[in-house]
Amino acid sequence: MLNILKKYFGYEDFRPLQKEIIERVLDGKDCVVLMPTGGGKSLCFQLPALMLDGMAIVISPLISLMKDQVDALQTNGITADFINSALSKNEITSVMNKAKTGKLKILYIAPERLAVPGFENFLHELKISLMAIDEAHCISEWGHDFRPDYRNLKLLRKKFIKIPLIALTATATEKVREDIIKQLSLENPKVFISSFNRPNLNYAVLPKKNSFKSILALLGGHKNESVIIYCFSRNDTETLVSNLNGYGFKAAAYHAGLDSKTRKENQEKFIRDEINIMVATIAFGMGIDKPDVRLVIHHSLPKSVEGYYQETGRAGRDGLPSRCVLFFSYADKFKHDYFINMIENRVEQKKSQENLDQVLRYGNVHGCRRKFLLNYFNEKYGEANCGNCDRCAVQAPLELSKIDTKITKQKTSYPYITDDTYNSILFEELRSARTQEARRLNVPPYMIFGDKALREMATNFPQTQTAFLQISGVGNQKLSQFGERFMSVIRNYFNTHKMGNQTEPIYVGSTYDETRKLLLQKTSINGIAKKRNLSVGTVMSHIEKISITDPLLDITHLKPQSERFEIITTAFKKTGGTLLAPVREILGDSYSYEELRLARIFLK
Repeated sequence: MLNILKKYFGYEDFRPLQKEIIERVLDGKDCVVLMPTGGGKSLCFQLPALMLDGMAIVISPLISLMKDQVDALQTNGITADFINSALSKNEITSVMNKAKTGKLKILYIAPERLAVPGFENFLHELKISLMAIDEAHCISEWGHDFRPDYRNLKLLRKKFIKIPLIALTATATEKVREDIIKQLSLENPKVFISSFNRPNLNYAVLPKKNSFKSILALLGGHKNESVIIYCFSRNDTETLVSNLNGYGFKAAAYHAGLDSKTRKENQEKFIRDEINIMVATIAFGMGIDKPDVRLVIHHSLPKSVEGYYQETGRAGRDGLPSRCVLFFSYADKFKHDYFINMIENRVEQKKSQENLDQVLRYGNVHGCRRKFLLNYFNEKYGEANCGNCDRCAVQAPLELSKIDTKITKQKTSYPYITDDTYNSILFEELRSARTQEARRLNVPPYMIFGDKALREMATNFPQTQTAFLQISGVGNQKLSQFGERFMSVIRNYFNTHKMGNQTEPIYVGSTYDETRKLLLQKTSINGIAKKRNLSVGTVMSHIEKISITDPLLDITHLKPQSERFEIITTAFKKTGGTLLAPVREILGDSYSYEELRLARIFLK
């Protein structure tokens, strides 16, 4: 599992719950996965699809999301394709032939495709390894985005008895979870609930007074970065786009009043970084896989906390710091009230009013906003101060909370980067190279490398294949396809700035310098983390960089116990490389990743 994870996806370890979910799917058992946006849901069916014989079927409601995921898989060297209404009859026939001849590992289809005459017979001709239902909340009338076409999925269990079903969603209340299990007739499913906490997201509420001036100020802090602004109506959307473009920004609109061609063009421009601001109604976003949205603004009140959480979840999917700002106004409440009063069904009307009331409570809450959101999803948050919302002290450290649910418990340990210590000039040069490669291949830039990978490159300066392969998100395919191109940018930067002949480490005066001073005092890794208020992982990243730029620095006090070091050294030799995943597979969980990373430093 770990070898495939690194080879195709470029990661050395799983995120919380991914391993357990994948093992259950490999055992041929049903499961429900509730994981926040950016938590790694897709990997839970993509990786087992590569390990099992046959082909995985993924049911997804949005054409744009299918295309994005298939493009990303193909970029990683995985044979995948999709069938939906955007394809011609000849194109559909071509994809079906590839599926029949075993040339695909993953096939995406739209839910309405199951109702097409003859399509079920086609599926029975295939060797299907698993079926994944993405955005599974759409099957429930209690969900915030019910879709009638999803009701056809009730027949899957009857038609494909022995094939494991995995239902996935980012947001679902307990009532919706129960409905998903009932509607899909899942057999003794295990429900996996990851934490809803997104430590990298900053939540804030501002009064909707001189809001355009406030928006300009917010955008000033996110120059050339991707931003989504949600508005109440089409007119609000168009007005805001016009005003922003008048100030020199690159913005476009997305709403139901635009024809499908214009909507598609605007979405493509946003995904490909040709514009960086999308101003939209709630019609936009569900099918967006873009990981580097740095700011999500709600210019008016959302209809529900559930919808708000999902929309803000489109920020910072890559784990990097991002902001979520809501402009609060009772005038917006009255607009919602008008439409709620027009609902004839009294049950639906009451439900809509309750949802809006919860949004008002969020806007007026005196305590931590993160705690309010987590409590809404029945997750306890024990910290008195989250340190990353406008109700908590901004200088407080980011804490990773623990999940407390009655279904499963898992400590969160997402690899979030919270201090910007990368070389910003080199980052922009790498970003430019990424844009050129994306245009050459006609794919979104983030499919080449995400911002997180570029920041790591601009921090660790990898100039060999071994070093480049250690960058997060770099697997064999991306090393082969893009490695030399990006390493040449790094080498040119080194030569231009004469960094190879410097007399002092390049990190002097930065956060690395503070870590180096503590290393000189023979401080332990945990001691450095505590004194500097950093995670152990961040301190390890500092030490790895320092060991490269200042190889004469004595850090022998960090060396693992001699016996354990010898065992780790032997394991590295067996794997014939410097990747952590194969070594961890040999040694097991009794050896921490920090210990392995330290041993690797001393081996070098």
